[in-house]
Amino acid sequence: MKSLSTLLLFGWALTLPAQNLSQYVNPMIGTDGHGHTFPGATLPYGMVQLSPDTRIDGSWDGCSGYHYSDNTIYGFSHTHLNGTGCTDYGDIMVMPVMGEVSFDPKNYCSTFNHSTEKAKAGFYQVRLEKHQIDVRLTASTRVGFHEYTFSKSGMASLIIDLNHRDKLLYGDIRVIDTRTIEILRRSEAWAKDQYVYARIEFDAPMTVSKAIGNKDNKNGFYSGTEVKIAMSKKVNAGDKIKVKVTLSPTSYEGAFLNSSEITDWDFDKAVRQAESAWNVELSKIQISVPDNDKKAIFYTALYHTMMQPNVAQDRNGNYRGRDNQIHKAEGFTYYSVFSLWDTFRAAHPLYTLIDKKRTADYINTFLKQYEQGGRLPVWELASNETDCMIGYHSVSVIADAMVKGIKGFDYEKAFEASKHSAMLDHLGLEAYKRQGFISMDDEHESVSKTLEYAYDDWCIAQMAKILGKTDDYKYFMQRSQSWKNVFDWNVKFMRPKKNGGWDKPFDAREINNNFTEGNSWQYSFFVPQDIPGMIEAYGGAAQFEAKLDEMFNSESKTTGREQADVTGLIGQYAHGNEPSHHMTYLYSYVGKPEKTREKVHFILNNFYKNSPDGLIGNEDCGQMSAWYVLSAIGFYNVTPGSGTWSRVTPYFNDVKMKFENGEDLVITPKGLVGYTKELAKEPTMNPLSTEMIIPVPVIDAPGKAFKEYVSVAIRSNSQDKLEYYFNEDDTQPVWKEYRAPLTLDATTTIVARTNKMGYKSGEVTATFYKKPNDYTISIASKYNPQYHAGGPDGLLDGIHGTTNWRKGDWQGYQAQDFEATVDLQSVKNVSRFKAFCLQDTRSWIVMPTKVEYYSSNDGVNFTLIGTVTNTIDPKKDENTIQDFALKLTEGVPARYLKVKAYNFGKLPDWHIGAGGDAFIFIDEIEIK
Repeated sequence: MKSLSTLLLFGWALTLPAQNLSQYVNPMIGTDGHGHTFPGATLPYGMVQLSPDTRIDGSWDGCSGYHYSDNTIYGFSHTHLNGTGCTDYGDIMVMPVMGEVSFDPKNYCSTFNHSTEKAKAGFYQVRLEKHQIDVRLTASTRVGFHEYTFSKSGMASLIIDLNHRDKLLYGDIRVIDTRTIEILRRSEAWAKDQYVYARIEFDAPMTVSKAIGNKDNKNGFYSGTEVKIAMSKKVNAGDKIKVKVTLSPTSYEGAFLNSSEITDWDFDKAVRQAESAWNVELSKIQISVPDNDKKAIFYTALYHTMMQPNVAQDRNGNYRGRDNQIHKAEGFTYYSVFSLWDTFRAAHPLYTLIDKKRTADYINTFLKQYEQGGRLPVWELASNETDCMIGYHSVSVIADAMVKGIKGFDYEKAFEASKHSAMLDHLGLEAYKRQGFISMDDEHESVSKTLEYAYDDWCIAQMAKILGKTDDYKYFMQRSQSWKNVFDWNVKFMRPKKNGGWDKPFDAREINNNFTEGNSWQYSFFVPQDIPGMIEAYGGAAQFEAKLDEMFNSESKTTGREQADVTGLIGQYAHGNEPSHHMTYLYSYVGKPEKTREKVHFILNNFYKNSPDGLIGNEDCGQMSAWYVLSAIGFYNVTPGSGTWSRVTPYFNDVKMKFENGEDLVITPKGLVGYTKELAKEPTMNPLSTEMIIPVPVIDAPGKAFKEYVSVAIRSNSQDKLEYYFNEDDTQPVWKEYRAPLTLDATTTIVARTNKMGYKSGEVTATFYKKPNDYTISIASKYNPQYHAGGPDGLLDGIHGTTNWRKGDWQGYQAQDFEATVDLQSVKNVSRFKAFCLQDTRSWIVMPTKVEYYSSNDGVNFTLIGTVTNTIDPKKDENTIQDFALKLTEGVPARYLKVKAYNFGKLPDWHIGAGGDAFIFIDEIEIK
């Protein structure tokens, strides 16, 4: 039974004069450097990605399973992610070997040489040097097809190792007969519980030569958390073994049904069918250029945009939902792998041009995930929500489809799901709704989340406008203006806020936990929903142009945390990561399209190459390539959801696009010819938003804690009236007009707002703490400047950090012990010590092995009082705080107290960062 989407695709294919464009695809592009792509065989949006795995160590540059710099193959597995930063997938690994079988990857792996590799759309081949085995791979949507040719006579085996790459939660291998086995693999990485069923068929009888199942190890049935099998047969030189591996997310029955995609053992026929499928898709955009390298770059980029999202249903429509139950897709195809933080920017706008039916299918998938999982997807993978990035960018995809008139999904249901996802209280949303911004005190990555939520809210407002929901439109349009609450009008940057004021010190180049994979430069232009308002905030068109110039002309060097994603720097513009992708087009909004053209064409010429290291950064599920495709044909959707396209001189002299309605469009440097409805609407300088807000004021003070008194000022970017009250009790607040700095001598909470002729801003709150003592501290160790907690006094201010260490309340010490001396100012009888430490092993933060406490009366000669040994398992996953408390039966007289915490040391083999240096994170030291 064919799904509706399959029939529609087939029907459309009959009308397309598909060219042999797959010949220009080079799957090796992006397999080197930080591209994170894979070279193996897959079909457009296919469930199967059959590719070699050269890395099983979980390394970042090995996320796709393959890296061009390697020379060892561990096997060929059937699921891979295209250009991401997560190490999931690598399911159902098959490795051909000869001779005695070993289940140790170090033994069954083989070296290989790039000279024997050949990769093209839907096909991959290589020679395994160890046993001189020639490998050819191809695929259909749900079936991986292997052909192994053995150059020597002897015992040949196919090793199937379920303990490959990510963590095996549970595995089953069932030997059905000599030609068939069935597999269930449940695994965990970013996706916490991924299900893959597989049906493996051999073209000749095979026998079980070795098997392991640490739960059940019976004849023909093997299961547990360590599960492997070797299927063997004798071969002569030149013999082949062919294997078909069919996947299903639902069941063994689903895998059996899906196996009907390839009904014979004609490998070359399957290759031709794969090539044909790619030609149909690639023919949607046809370019004319004599340079074959440019053809390879363009069509490989288009190919990369079509490798995901992936079909995630059986041929009868059955799929595994977000509730882990089996459902049936009616009238649409269910997909998986939505890297929406990346792809909302260019990949999904591209799909609205060349894949309207799939766009509707994606949105129907979103709505089913909302129904079954309680909210729209953020970064969905294998029916799991990973929450690995920020925003709720499903709403961008939905709004963009609605404003462009794409049908095939329920607009009312889509709005309901979008509004629901925006009204939750997690991930900083509670603070964002309450005060109009997120501060460091509320949530990490506060600036990025505020900005991206504001854009998403604008998208929801556009849906409300289409549906005639006036109140919702006004509400979300006001929320979309929240960017103004993190924009500092004085320094002209987006800045993090802490305790009601701007966090200090501030360095726009610094990559830290207030931004998502970037710095202030790379986020200070993210206001796609209100570009005229942003230009005004910078002081007007001339000043905005100057700010863009400053960004592109700055030193190409960041400060702060090392962030491997931030690559492709032109000044502080980072093309290798998504937050920068729209910025070159902003020149056009101030009447300087020639600068947009200059920057765009520079990037097209220099950051995309026909070579393994041909991508300047992670492919990120097609986003990096979608930028190239759109920019090369002369368009970019700076504001998805607006229905407008920014224009730039196309990179090629002749581009022909074919739309699903049968219409054609020809794009040349001189203009558009043919069906122009899709791309004719250009942005104007008219404001995109009308529901203005008054930015919140800033509460400014030297610090959050003070000894005797502190002076607090309230400031704004205007001369409007400022009001405040002290939140001392629960009675009705009485607002006072602010006229001069306030002097506080006790712990106090201040609430402030701007009052502009009766129109009021949101409220901003700050609490200032009087320190519980007059102790001072000197720290012998050196904390990482990224994790300073406000300096040394932050360890004695009585304010405790939470398990969310990214909010900035902890001090971090890497590759060293922590040592500090507290001066109590006079001799005191001390009976209890506490040093609070945090563990987040996944982030290299591990509890100290022990904490020692010393006393002294002269600050020179110290006596050990006691030692507290760590009791927290370093493998414990969840973030944990331990107080390392030492309570004495008799007090010790002392003026000086030394605290020494011993670093865990090098991270062990079981850790993803094995060999790296652990951090100690410490916040408060309490002495009584």
